[in-house]
Amino acid sequence: MDERVEEEIEALKAILMDEVIVKQEGNGTATIETDVFPATASDHSSQYVRVTLIFSLPVGYPDVMPTVDLKNPRGLDDSVLKIMKKDIETKMENLIGEPVVFEIIEVVRERLTESNLPSCHCVICLYGFSESDQFIKTQCYHYFHSYCLVCHLKTSERIYKEEQEKLPAWQRTSSYKQQCPVCRETITVDTENLSKAAPPIERENARNFEIDDNLLALQKKMAALFKHQQSRGGIIDLEAEESKLLLVTSPVSEENETTPGPSLTQNSHSTSATDYLGSSNSRRGVSRGARGIRGAFSAARKSRGHFYSTSR
Repeated sequence: MDERVEEEIEALKAILMDEVIVKQEGNGTATIETDVFPATASDHSSQYVRVTLIFSLPVGYPDVMPTVDLKNPRGLDDSVLKIMKKDIETKMENLIGEPVVFEIIEVVRERLTESNLPSCHCVICLYGFSESDQFIKTQCYHYFHSYCLVCHLKTSERIYKEEQEKLPAWQRTSSYKQQCPVCRETITVDTENLSKAAPPIERENARNFEIDDNLLALQKKMAALFKHQQSRGGIIDLEAEESKLLLVTSPVSEENETTPGPSLTQNSHSTSATDYLGSSNSRRGVSRGARGIRGAFSAARKSRGHFYSTSR
């Protein structure tokens, strides 16, 4: 490995200490990973954004540009990440042939400091964050308006208790645990203090929903499209499909039930008598046939005896 690379790695370990992970491969390549936070004078509670930098140092670095990946961004939207990537590319092009890892870390740190206010949206109310909003950062680096998170946790706890009351005692689980609405990690939030937070400003200033001409035109357009698809069989009506397979049977009333007429009864009796006579006659025929066969065998025996006596 290049001596310049070894010196840079030693300097990074001395400056960042436990915040950097270095993996050196036998083929001369190396991987450097570190989490970057905004500069807040070591006030970790004020660090609302972060990102993980992964450097892949190829053979020939620093004369060859490394590969830099931004992983696990928190509180940053795509526009901020795009600007960071642009800054990183510019810095690498300007410092080709020189160790550039620490320089890139500082560029990203400066951008995080400028964007320390979360640029994402609150996933509960779907509104953004403004400077006067009260918001909270969880241990998993997800951001919510304090007002929204308290409402969510209280509602979740109420639903949890209602579901537990429906279960028998042996199926009930432990007490309610607060969870992050995004990643479901267990969090610890003081709901009593956060209950005093005001609603988001953007939500309070949002205008009431009104149906305008554009929405009416869209509804008319979509209604015509729905009818066209329905005429072509493109719309599946679940209730209609279920009714096709439904077999409806109506019970027969007692008034409609009639007994068979006398002619049908007589015919059934006469048929039964005829069948009985026919079956008895067939049995008689079988017995007569059997006697005839036995008689033939007896006559044959007598003729043989007569033949034997004559020959003697």
